[in-house]
Amino acid sequence: MGKVLLLLLILILSIASSPLVFSYDVPAIFTFGDSIFDAGNNHFLKNCTAQADFPPYGSSFFHHPTGRFTNGRTVADFISQFIGLDLQKPYLQARTEVVNGTQKNYPSNGINFASAGSGVLRETNKDMGVIPIQDQLEQFQTLAQQNEIDPKLVQQSLFFFESGSNDVFNYFLPFVTPTLDPDSYVQAMLTEAANYLDTVYKLGARRIAVFGLGPVGCVPARSLLPGAPTDRCFGKMNLMVKTYNRGLESLVKAIPIKYPGAVGIYGAVYDVVQRLRALSKHYGFLDVSNACCGDGILNGMMQCGQEGYKICPDPNQYLFWDYFHPSEHTYKLISKALWDGERFQIRPINLKTLANLAVSV
Repeated sequence: MGKVLLLLLILILSIASSPLVFSYDVPAIFTFGDSIFDAGNNHFLKNCTAQADFPPYGSSFFHHPTGRFTNGRTVADFISQFIGLDLQKPYLQARTEVVNGTQKNYPSNGINFASAGSGVLRETNKDMGVIPIQDQLEQFQTLAQQNEIDPKLVQQSLFFFESGSNDVFNYFLPFVTPTLDPDSYVQAMLTEAANYLDTVYKLGARRIAVFGLGPVGCVPARSLLPGAPTDRCFGKMNLMVKTYNRGLESLVKAIPIKYPGAVGIYGAVYDVVQRLRALSKHYGFLDVSNACCGDGILNGMMQCGQEGYKICPDPNQYLFWDYFHPSEHTYKLISKALWDGERFQIRPINLKTLANLAVSV
């Protein structure tokens, strides 16, 4: 009897001391979006000018450039690690490996379709050779319809969507004259976001996470825009972001009604980031305005890694890594908030709860 109790105690202690990363019923993550999520797709596009495949990108975690537009991991990477999954490969890398025979099948842990510089509107940064959200969906649809991905895997997986920052920023570019007023422009963006939800649901997605935009009007790159303030965030831009985010959350709220069997959650990234800015010292930041890497006003007038760039001693102390993108430290804090945060951060449930949710297949 004593031996049985001892063995039971050892078992309990071993379970308690080990991270239960494999207890989540999530075999894969499929990610769609822009540079916030891009894991290197643009690197495989010969004519694409939106690139981060050079130093010092990737320097803090991977210790080499991966095509991610930060110094380390993104939110998709952190969530994968929280679940216990290997990091997803960019779609174009996975496709290349299947085509040239180095891999027999597409990865079973998910695929990252995100493309830096892209938007929800097809025309956004089209001249830069990026992959718009519509084409990302087509890539996934082709794999699903050709049975390159197991339908059961799709139904058990998490689907991540984050897109719209580039559309909003481009609305304020000085050499572009918008044909739509801000509200109509945002509505056009939301129409494409709704199409994303409709498409992935029809292809089998049942656990869908839609992430709102962060405060785009606070990025250091606003220093490139004539008339944009540099001593505070760009209010007009953030107003547009908040309108879009409200629309995204409305789409998420409608998911259980419009798409039977699906569960949708909304990540309030704007509020999460504003909290980091307001309580900067608490979260370990010394600077929440300037980019760690770049040059010019706010270090926001030049991309990190370009000739003449300057870099800070410790990226973890900066909210922004470069002129548009958060540092790995910021991404980690955002990821934690989305993973097991409260309703003001992610709702109606957090990603951890979604990952534990039973999905009928």
